[in-house]
Amino acid sequence: MAGADSDDSLYPIAVLIDELRNEDVQLRLNSIKKLSTIALALGVERTRTELLPFLTDTIYDEDEVLLALAEQLGNFTMLVGGPEYVHCLLPPLESLATVEETVVRDKAVESLRKISHEHSPVDLEVHFEPLVKRLASGDWFTSRTSACGLFSVCYPRVSSTVKAEIRQHFRTLCSDDTPMVRRAAASKLGEFAKVLELEYVKSDIISLFTALASDEQDSVRLLAVEAGVSIATLLPQEDLEALVMPTLRQAAEDKSWRVRYMVADKFSDLQKAVGPEITKNDLVPAFQNLLKDCEAEVRAAAANKVKEFCENLPEDSRETIIMTHILPCVKELVSDTNQHVKSALASVIMGLSTILGKDNTIEHLLPLFLAQLKDECPEVRLNIISNLDCVNEVIGIRQLSQSLLPAIVELAEDAKWRVRLAIIEYMPLLAGQLGVEFFDEKLNSLCMAWLVDHVYAIREAATGNLMKLVEKFGAEWAQNTIVPKVLGMANDPNYLHRMTTLFCINALSEVCGQEITTKHMLPVVFKMSNDQVANVRFNVAKSLQKIGPVLDSNCLQTEVKPVLEKLASDQDMDVKYFAQEAISVLSLA
Repeated sequence: MAGADSDDSLYPIAVLIDELRNEDVQLRLNSIKKLSTIALALGVERTRTELLPFLTDTIYDEDEVLLALAEQLGNFTMLVGGPEYVHCLLPPLESLATVEETVVRDKAVESLRKISHEHSPVDLEVHFEPLVKRLASGDWFTSRTSACGLFSVCYPRVSSTVKAEIRQHFRTLCSDDTPMVRRAAASKLGEFAKVLELEYVKSDIISLFTALASDEQDSVRLLAVEAGVSIATLLPQEDLEALVMPTLRQAAEDKSWRVRYMVADKFSDLQKAVGPEITKNDLVPAFQNLLKDCEAEVRAAAANKVKEFCENLPEDSRETIIMTHILPCVKELVSDTNQHVKSALASVIMGLSTILGKDNTIEHLLPLFLAQLKDECPEVRLNIISNLDCVNEVIGIRQLSQSLLPAIVELAEDAKWRVRLAIIEYMPLLAGQLGVEFFDEKLNSLCMAWLVDHVYAIREAATGNLMKLVEKFGAEWAQNTIVPKVLGMANDPNYLHRMTTLFCINALSEVCGQEITTKHMLPVVFKMSNDQVANVRFNVAKSLQKIGPVLDSNCLQTEVKPVLEKLASDQDMDVKYFAQEAISVLSLA
């Protein structure tokens, strides 16, 4: 019996070994994903002595299998016996951190970082730190790139001698011959700087930052920019000018657009890190240059930051800086040749009105908003419309209606149906911003006109728009303003418009409630059940099915059922089918 038991306990590992050796990748992948179950079945000791050595030996497989393994091992601490045995997981993860496929290496590093926190300080020095050194001095660049991500997790918890060794290894990797390693080191420089003591940030990190920021490869230089922002947050104000700013100034004028793009993208973070004085003296001219950059991508990234940059300017000189330095550049960008630049600007330009106040907005910003509302690129127009509320707060509804609304009405009647469609989607938002009286006065007729548009997509969107408007303004408003106009279309000579009435009733019945539906809408639906066009009649059946749940049971039995029964014996096959379906769905059979 004992023999049978031991065979039983060997079974999971036997199955795993078979599946891991199977030719089918999917089977191998499935067995890796079940690793935790197998480890539980084996118990902690056999997981350590049998499973992990076996896994360490089999790391020659498809990338997706290795990726799954690297992920699983990060959650294995308890399965090998808890934190005191966590170092057993290092050998397989070390091998995975050296494979060729980047995704697998990154996942192995992620798992190593995760389990590093579970090592005691002693285990960290005895087991983890030697692994980092081995990776850092490996022959292949793959292991050296992986090492870069591990320095910062073990540095804070080791002795000062080991700390010195770690700093030395990091220095070596920053000047590695392989660009991929230097890139990895640059990407982790900011993170490593955060765990270092301030004296070493000044003595070690600054020189590394300067070297990486003038690397021959632009992919290394642009990562150094990001590190520079992190380093700037760590240094006292008086050291910034001498230690970090010369390098960042040089990056803002780098010959590679990718590096300049990175500076533009990180500009707000940089501004917060360096403080108001450096911002005024250094960053304002740099920002102007980025807004005028010859590459559209850089201009777009800088345009995206305009509002944030202006908000973070020192209050005492904010308005002067914006009016004299930033606004002239913004005016040029409004008519930029690249639509991505204009679109990026349109998404933030409205926010300037709250910073500049009413008079400046009316005088300087409104002409720009108008120009963008009339831009040929739909995205630019939409970005303006979707941010109207913040301008409304500053200049008030009357001023807004005189200046911007004519442009919106023009777009609503645009010859291109996609432009009309885009405006419809923003109508509920506009309605909420402008209020019900203003909406009725200026925009209601537009919304009704869309219901009889010659493009189906517009009619469909207009129906959904009405529903959203009723949700905003309430059923009473719908009864007085919308319902009479919708029901009037039931007598339209064009059958497509008559069908739109039905679609509107479907949408409105739910938001208007039982009373309005029964009293005003239902009689019109019944009347349309005698329509000459079969398409209208079967849509009556579909409408009754849709609004049935809103009606009370008495109305369903006495009024709806006879109409559906009549339609169920219609000559047209489709009308019959939809009428029978409605009868069964509403349980009227």
